[in-house]
Amino acid sequence: MALLYKADPVRGEHWKALFAEHAPGIDFRIWPDIGNPEDIEYLAAWLAPDDLEQTLPNLKVLFALSAGVDQLDLSRIPASLPVVRLLDPGISQGMSEYACFAVMALHRDMLRYRQQQLQGQWQAHRLVPAANRRIGVMGLGRQAQHILSSLKPFGFALSGWARSQHQIEGVTCHAGTAQLPAFLAQCDILLCALPLTEHTTGILNHELFEHLPPGAALINMGRGGHLVEQDLLSALDSGQLSAAVLDVLQQEPASPQHPFWKHPNILLTPHIAAMTQPESAFPNLLENIRRFERGEAMQGLVDRSQGY
Repeated sequence: MALLYKADPVRGEHWKALFAEHAPGIDFRIWPDIGNPEDIEYLAAWLAPDDLEQTLPNLKVLFALSAGVDQLDLSRIPASLPVVRLLDPGISQGMSEYACFAVMALHRDMLRYRQQQLQGQWQAHRLVPAANRRIGVMGLGRQAQHILSSLKPFGFALSGWARSQHQIEGVTCHAGTAQLPAFLAQCDILLCALPLTEHTTGILNHELFEHLPPGAALINMGRGGHLVEQDLLSALDSGQLSAAVLDVLQQEPASPQHPFWKHPNILLTPHIAAMTQPESAFPNLLENIRRFERGEAMQGLVDRSQGY
């Protein structure tokens, strides 16, 4: 049995060492040194190779080395081939850390204070108690629920929205298109943690921003495809939005001319909210392989009809 790894080769060496120590019976190979392609039953990849069926004729499972699978063109992957998301507790921890940092930066007005520092200006502004700040999270999946749990101790009023109904202790939950305006109307800070699908592409747009309270702030740590970038600039210029923290863009890296680089009300980070760590991700990947071999359901199996 062989597993082919197709992603960052430096991290690949860490993965290889973990397999050698804990699962020596699995032949771990790093792309492009695939050896005999007929040996490969499992593929762990960020992007799948072209002509997957011809390249790896005996492939049984594709493990996406990410919490989402929007980087994969599922239409080019055989319908009979299971695609499994990576359930890495390190990703959940990283996402929660970033969310807390971004929310607190906006809550405590750090973008304004940063601009004052650059201008040599020493001026305090009114502090809004956390209990009076309303945080709304779009997307109520595994990662979003970790984020909400991390935000609870601060005392914010928390709400969430998803396409389907959820019940989360301490969180006011909304569901579906009909309830989206009511959810948005009580979000002082809106955080997007949605998966990117045909239904969510471009969802952060002018129409959505108009439903937010004037002066609300945005955090996008989902995917760049969620945001209509020009609509964000227009909302910031008009004052409908006061600030944004963005970890993802339509095009990454951003071009040197991109207006987000120097915008005073945008904090931009280079897609670093969370990073897959081999040490924390390995146990789940190995367990899923064992589950598949035993004929058991794998954790993180992608529903093709939903896109995640």
